[in-house]
Amino acid sequence: MVSGPRPLPPTTFSHYVTEPREVAVIGAPLADGQPLLGVDRGPTFIRNRGLVRRLQQDAWVVEDLGDLDLERRSGLQGELADAAHGSQKRAELVGHANHILYEAAHANADQGKLVLALGGDHSIGVGSVAGALKARPETAVIWVDAHADINSPQISETGHLHGMVLSFLMDLDKARAMQGFHWLNEENVPRLLPTRLAYVGLRDVDAGEKAFIRSLGIKAYSMHEVDKHGIGKVMEMVLDHLLDRSERPLHLSFDIDAVDPLYAPSTGTRVAGGLSYREAYYICEEVAHSGCLASMDLVEVNPSLTMAGGDERTVDMAVGLISSALGNSII
Repeated sequence: MVSGPRPLPPTTFSHYVTEPREVAVIGAPLADGQPLLGVDRGPTFIRNRGLVRRLQQDAWVVEDLGDLDLERRSGLQGELADAAHGSQKRAELVGHANHILYEAAHANADQGKLVLALGGDHSIGVGSVAGALKARPETAVIWVDAHADINSPQISETGHLHGMVLSFLMDLDKARAMQGFHWLNEENVPRLLPTRLAYVGLRDVDAGEKAFIRSLGIKAYSMHEVDKHGIGKVMEMVLDHLLDRSERPLHLSFDIDAVDPLYAPSTGTRVAGGLSYREAYYICEEVAHSGCLASMDLVEVNPSLTMAGGDERTVDMAVGLISSALGNSII
């Protein structure tokens, strides 16, 4: 159920987006959750490959809010300028940036818009999902990723915050107590429930993450399950589990590294054996067909990491996946 009154009737696209159907595009150019430079340029490259025009052609009213100033009011940049890039020492910066994204995502979701956040690294998932949960507490999350991103600060093997997103959202090992992320409790952001999370495309999972997934009973469809059942059956199981024969807003968090590097090489943590071109599109098409998509983030596009057209292939894939998730269909 959506919290608060709806100012206008829902669209035929989604039960959680009001007419005229409007998408708020929010750039979140954050690179501090991981060690590689360049991922902060992802939102610009995605826009420059025609995202807004593509969505307008699909009958969306597009409000492009530009890139958020993720350093405003922080007073932290100089203080932490020498911190190891991507480590827990950047937690205050990453937490502050996510609070800014949370505010924007929440405000636009409250207005009945579909919220589309463009990363940046996957640490922006804290702000984008938190905004969705605050506006629509029943929100369930489909996490499409090669990695589980559920390390807590205590068990992380690298200290990179883009691998801890779900621990903050679920408050595992009291992760919300970490400096920079107190706002999640101060804003009374509901915790994401294990029963409202499903993974698709996993293939590189840390030992501590496996323990969390098993102990919490989280539905996780790795590439093994995709190979075994096919992507059609996997998505049927994902949607049956999350929607449970009822309406519930969906947030799609799509890390481009879920796609095999053959099709999307410009990303920071490439892992061979990922989703095929059509499998990736099918996921987005089925989420659109559910009639429940309310918010989305597309992350980890890093155009600086490949040459000879790899950046264009990756960015074009990102634009196409967003378009499909927002209802573009073959026929």
